[in-house]
Amino acid sequence: MFNILHAVTRMASGKRGAKIIAGIWVVIALVLSVAAPSSKTFALTSNVSDLPADMPSEVARLVVDKHFPADGGSTALLVFHDDHALNDKQKSTIADVASWLSDGNVQGVESTVPLKTMPEKAWGTFLSEDGTTLMLPVTMQKGLDSHGVHDAVKNLNELVQTKVLGTLHVWITGPAGIESDAIGVFQNADFVLMLASVGLILVLLFVLYRSPLLAVVPLIIAVFMYEVADRVIGLAAKNGWFVVESQALSIMVILLFAVVTDYSLFVFSRYREELRTTESQYEAMGAAMRQVGEPIFFSASIIAVSVLLLGVALFKPYQHFAAPFGVALVVVLLGGLTLVPALFALLGRRAFWPFIPRVGEALPAKKGLWERMGRLVVKKPRVLGLGITALLVGVSLFIGNLQTSYNLLKSFPADTSSRVGFETLQAHFPPGTLAPATVVLESDQELNAGSEWQSLQEQLKDLAGVQSVSAGQNAKTSDGHALQLQVVLAHDPYSPEAMQTVEEIRQGAQGLLQKSGFDPQHVTLHVAGQTATQVDTRSVNDRDTKLVILLVVLFTAVLLIFQSRSLIAPIYMIATILLTYSASLGLTWFVFHDLLGYESISYRLPLYSFVFLVALGVDYNILLLSRVREEAQHHDLPTAIQRAVSVTGKTISSAGLILAATFSVLLSQPMLDLVLFGFMVGIGVLLDTFLVRGLLMPSIMLWLGRWNWWPGRTRR
Repeated sequence: MFNILHAVTRMASGKRGAKIIAGIWVVIALVLSVAAPSSKTFALTSNVSDLPADMPSEVARLVVDKHFPADGGSTALLVFHDDHALNDKQKSTIADVASWLSDGNVQGVESTVPLKTMPEKAWGTFLSEDGTTLMLPVTMQKGLDSHGVHDAVKNLNELVQTKVLGTLHVWITGPAGIESDAIGVFQNADFVLMLASVGLILVLLFVLYRSPLLAVVPLIIAVFMYEVADRVIGLAAKNGWFVVESQALSIMVILLFAVVTDYSLFVFSRYREELRTTESQYEAMGAAMRQVGEPIFFSASIIAVSVLLLGVALFKPYQHFAAPFGVALVVVLLGGLTLVPALFALLGRRAFWPFIPRVGEALPAKKGLWERMGRLVVKKPRVLGLGITALLVGVSLFIGNLQTSYNLLKSFPADTSSRVGFETLQAHFPPGTLAPATVVLESDQELNAGSEWQSLQEQLKDLAGVQSVSAGQNAKTSDGHALQLQVVLAHDPYSPEAMQTVEEIRQGAQGLLQKSGFDPQHVTLHVAGQTATQVDTRSVNDRDTKLVILLVVLFTAVLLIFQSRSLIAPIYMIATILLTYSASLGLTWFVFHDLLGYESISYRLPLYSFVFLVALGVDYNILLLSRVREEAQHHDLPTAIQRAVSVTGKTISSAGLILAATFSVLLSQPMLDLVLFGFMVGIGVLLDTFLVRGLLMPSIMLWLGRWNWWPGRTRR
């Protein structure tokens, strides 16, 4: 494997090979840009279900669809509100809107409640007790995809707003409204993030290295790689090989540009060293790639494997991250070993203008920060090691009261229509009415909706977490093989209390059936609805988080064993990365909960951030360890560590700053989930760059001495 790697990098470093490789990348990018669609064309924001088909809520949903099929598609809830009770004129306006919608005036809308033909007393189901808020359900047409729903809701909102005047306000929430707002939030997000990332990287590279070409060339390389990755993902999505989600594309842009910049820094920093001892620009690049090619290969491989392991998750949003990120990282791996060295080799010393490295040029006499840090580590390894470990462990303790949320709306901006509408309903209607649970009985025999049916309703009403139970007009199918009840829970449908109630109904299903007089041998009780879905989401997420974390750690350890030729080094490398992760999560929770007052974070954040921090954190550790091993062939271990910290310090700290700054671009996004993710990854990268990689890991290496390389050894 290493022979193949060295052959590839040797070709990319040669005069003829560099030209061929650069030409191949240009041709591939041009062909794909013409022949393949962009991934954005097929990006989705939601699916029919994010859960496996055998989960109880999914089984229940299919049972409901089978026996009680809906006439239309998803539902939008129009929320009309005035600070004072709605007057007759406002009610008349709302009734006119309902009639107008029923007449097919909005493309994508199927039907709504005929308020105008209903007696006002019958409005009670839709009107709040204080009379200030009215909820109008609107059924969208069947078969609309996510973009079709977005367009329909957008048109609906624009047209309804023209009908509402004065102090009457209207917002659109419900499943269709939430889906539409999710699409709106992510529209053009990847393009905006790419521009912001490019601008930020350009400025930082120029400030850090004061060379225009060193600032521009990595971005040119990243643009080529992004074009290739984007088109390959688009081609795969077009053919149905995997699903592409908008959120995944937004983060993929940042990851790709950040990692490509990292690898460019690794290459041109070592290239500059070699140009001071080698006249030929191509021989210098060959020497540089012999040292950094292997770290780039293992670093990119670990990142690729880490994101691909999300594919073993049962939760579909995790699965949908795996393939696009895997494609992007394979492109980055290939580009990092070929296109990056090829372009810099072709540019030669000109790439560093105006600070052109010359053969025999002396290094700056001024002692830099990282040389002083290297001396400090060698002088006081135990003090630094124990002190940093204590600090990171202390910050990690904030995780103790971490709260996660399963409510997507909490991540939306506060002024988003679907969030404002939902919160308005929460304030003026009993919480459980916003998303009632559906209890369905299914039997292979005809069911009798008599005393047994009434007994079941009474038992459900007696549960502490249930507010009311109703059968409705369509409670029984025509063949009598299914019955359904609407169960209004006493708590917010996304709350732990509501989820606990659904679990109690599920776990006690057989007892409920027996006490009611139904035969559990022939009758099955299912619970459908949003709360039931969240119960299963929590269960699947817990399973996926544990499994993916375990697999990422194991696969990372295996790759690190191959890279380090040691069984000891991977242990402390992974341990320090895990410590960085826990400290980052604790610090994020402290800032957003204790300082900014947020009640919870998304349940997805811990796993996403773990995968990225482990994958990205291992980059710099690999580069440092490789340099220590190289220096240890000529010096004793303390000197080797001091020299490695000093020489790699600027490269790694610059790369870490750029990586953290690039992820901080997510702080500009309106979605709280992205803000939290960007903050946590950025903080984690900074902790890893300056504390863990710069001080803690060298301290551990000094403690271990020759055991670092066990069972191998370095040659001197």
